[in-house]
Amino acid sequence: MTKKTTRDLTKGNPYGLIIAFAMPLMLSQIFQQLYNTADTFIVGKFLGTDSLAAVSASGTLIFMLASFFIGTGMGSGVAISRYFGAGNREKVMTAIYTNFAFALVAGVLLTVVGVFLTPTFLVWMKTDEQVLPEAITYFRYFFLGSIATVLYNTCTGIMNAVGDSKRPLYYLIFSSLMNIILDLLFIGYFRWGVWAAAAATVTSQMVSAILCIIHLSGKNFEFRVDLKKIGFNLPMLKEILSYGVPAGIQNSVIAFANVIVQTQINSFGKFATAGYGIHAKIEGFGFLPINCFTMAITTFTGQNLGAKEYERAKVGARFGILSGTILAEIIGILVYIFAPNLIGVFDNNPSVIEFGVLQARIVTLFYCLLAFSHCIAAVCRGAGKALVPMIVMLSVWCIFRVSYISLVMKFIGELKYIYWAYPITWAISSLIYLIYYLKSDWVHGFENKKA
Repeated sequence: MTKKTTRDLTKGNPYGLIIAFAMPLMLSQIFQQLYNTADTFIVGKFLGTDSLAAVSASGTLIFMLASFFIGTGMGSGVAISRYFGAGNREKVMTAIYTNFAFALVAGVLLTVVGVFLTPTFLVWMKTDEQVLPEAITYFRYFFLGSIATVLYNTCTGIMNAVGDSKRPLYYLIFSSLMNIILDLLFIGYFRWGVWAAAAATVTSQMVSAILCIIHLSGKNFEFRVDLKKIGFNLPMLKEILSYGVPAGIQNSVIAFANVIVQTQINSFGKFATAGYGIHAKIEGFGFLPINCFTMAITTFTGQNLGAKEYERAKVGARFGILSGTILAEIIGILVYIFAPNLIGVFDNNPSVIEFGVLQARIVTLFYCLLAFSHCIAAVCRGAGKALVPMIVMLSVWCIFRVSYISLVMKFIGELKYIYWAYPITWAISSLIYLIYYLKSDWVHGFENKKA
């Protein structure tokens, strides 16, 4: 008898279902951050500040290049959730096969762009000349694993869309531990250099992707994937892109704005770069409740609106928004208090700690605003209204943020005012999202009604 690994979120207590779905996602995010942080921590401890700065030089670069494809892949998750909730098995399978085909094409494109254009991007971002060679090597090795990265995100997106948040956690735990062991072996024992940190990450990502594909093509998965049938269905691709392209553009413009921020910070020297990179890793942990509840909200909303359970979708959305916002603020307060200790774990250089603490003490108390914006954006995506968060993010988190930073650098030139760009833009977007959430008819997003 086939063991059912999907979960119908249209029946049962909404609060319990969202929490039960979100908790494995929370653990997944923790291990994902361990996965990403291992490189920074081990490189900083064994290879020194210059190598740490090389790895930190443009983590935003990776996000910018990968975010469009990963964000576009979210469109398939919305489609799958919708048709799963409506009980349309044929449409679910069509969406899965189309999403796999898109992921393969996206992975190849990302590899080519990342490997060949990394030096151009890093020079444009004003990366310190002392760390530029190592940074180029690290990011080129990293982008060689792009196909595995995109496929892993595709597979976990499929599983999450049908209510299975546990199995991706199991695979991620295994690959995270593998990444840490390889980092310690390659860097701590062999002392091979920063390229080995990227090689460890790429190897671990490949393992994650392979494990996911084995499950999705196995007999225990309710929507068993026949790898020979992977291909594009043009009507489904159009639907997926209508949901996903706005999310991809949204991710890309946010990443682009962060690249501008990173570029300005790089101009303050390698200690500022290292401090910014460390804080980004710590903030990744602070971002955990946002990530897990946004994914849960999107899936819950998509399934319930697909099943035309409108009031139930509203109840779940309110609970998810409140939970994500409160948890994010609690973590923000803790990071604010313990910032020097947390940053010192990665690098005990006083200058690095000073820069990292400066940023933490400015942004962490505003995590509630960041969470609020992302949670409502997740509701919009789950309702098929992905264009709304794209417009908000493009106008506020990209255009306004970049304009603000340009003015600050021209007339003031102090680093702390660059960091203030984050809470200011979070506050503006939160206000806009609140108005939209309260005034629009987002629950009928799939029915093409005016919202």
